[in-house]
Amino acid sequence: MALSLNAQTRLLVVSPHPDDESIATGELIQQVRQSGGDVRILLLTNGDNNPWPQRWVERRLRIGGEERRRWGERRRGEVAQALQQLGVESSALQALGWPDMGLTDRLSEHFHSTLAALTTSLDAYEPNLVVMPALGDHHPDHGAAHVITRLALARWPGRTPEQLAYLVHGREGEVTGRVKLDSSVGLHANKLAALACHRSQMALSGKRMRRLADRAERYQAVKDTGPHAGAPALPWQPPAALRPWLRLMVAGQDGVRHWPWAKAPVARDDQGRYLLHALGEGQAGPRFAKLYMNLPSPWIFDRWGWCEL
Repeated sequence: MALSLNAQTRLLVVSPHPDDESIATGELIQQVRQSGGDVRILLLTNGDNNPWPQRWVERRLRIGGEERRRWGERRRGEVAQALQQLGVESSALQALGWPDMGLTDRLSEHFHSTLAALTTSLDAYEPNLVVMPALGDHHPDHGAAHVITRLALARWPGRTPEQLAYLVHGREGEVTGRVKLDSSVGLHANKLAALACHRSQMALSGKRMRRLADRAERYQAVKDTGPHAGAPALPWQPPAALRPWLRLMVAGQDGVRHWPWAKAPVARDDQGRYLLHALGEGQAGPRFAKLYMNLPSPWIFDRWGWCEL
């Protein structure tokens, strides 16, 4: 499926961190601008919880609150430069300044104000094309950004913008139902020039970031499900040895709930799948579940992540 863009296109890119907008949508942004359409970037975090690149660039070991704040300001400045390279004015950037590596906690602990911030942005801009991270992206901020965006869009009555999802952290084959974006050598070269504006990230991880940006821009079409009927099946089979540390989270229009795995309302069916009960019948709007371990770890990526129920 090809993507149709024109002068009436109003694109909203939901970007969890500085550089996601260039890596995942750099060519799409350019094509919208070339077609006469409008672009807005909703930046959820400043990318300030990024200690290893900061240690490398600043030649320091200790990263405190002031250092993080300064790093976040630097990264926001880099976004503005990247957008200018892509033909977008700095006024098109709306930065919410939420905690980097904290979007899941933000959703859980400040549910209503988090969705309200998104719906306020939707009301102000009125996009007809919303592009967000894929639910299956392995970075926890990306998966949470998808959930936040979808729940906010479900609260935006009477509007049905086209919704697409992009993958940054994960294998391309993990995103199905692809919408293809036509490209050109010039568009791709300018996208890489925009990526180069993120100097703080390129200094340590330039090769990896260029590899991510070199992938063709393809998107997953997002469609909301109808009312829920019956107990949905979960896609996971967690090993018994890990279950004492596992927790299950469910997010929907009524809020967020958590359970230790041992107390979660799940039961196995005759096929060995775990079915999730006690959600309520016939509730409209998207609903999501996340399986995670409640233990500190140096590994930032999700092992199980989110699924849509």
